[in-house]
Amino acid sequence: MTVTVNILLVDDDPAENVIMRALMRKVANVAIKLHYVETVEAALEFIRSGEPRLDMILMDNRLHPQADFRETVPELRQNGYIGPIGVISSSISDAYFQTIDDYGVDFRIDKTELDPTAIGFIIQEFIDRDTGTGR
Repeated sequence: MTVTVNILLVDDDPAENVIMRALMRKVANVAIKLHYVETVEAALEFIRSGEPRLDMILMDNRLHPQADFRETVPELRQNGYIGPIGVISSSISDAYFQTIDDYGVDFRIDKTELDPTAIGFIIQEFIDRDTGTGR
C-alpha cells in the first residue's frame, strides 16, 4: 500500500504550482498530493482547517507583502505548525540562508535543484513514509 504524502506549496506565482505538480508526479515510490495556496494567510487557513493533515510545507522564499522566509516561516510556526518546512528559492546564495535554523526552516533548496530525485530524497529525510507523517 502506498502512503499519500500531503505537501502544501505556498507560492505567489501560479506557474510554480504547475511546475511542482509535474515534478511531484514523477517522484518514484510515493504518492504525493500537492496542495497550493498563494499567501501566508491562505496557508494558515489551510493548516487550521486540519484537513488534510499536512506532512510538509514548501514555502517560496519571497512572498508579498512579506520580505522573505525570515518573516513567513516564523508566522507559520507561531500559529502552531510543527511539521517540516522547506524554503525554495531561485537562489540560495544570500548569506541569510545560512541562518535558516533561527527561523524554523528545516531545509532550503534552489529551484534549479528541484527534480523528482531531490524531492524523493527530501521526503525520505523528512517524512516517515510508513505512516505518512512528518518527523
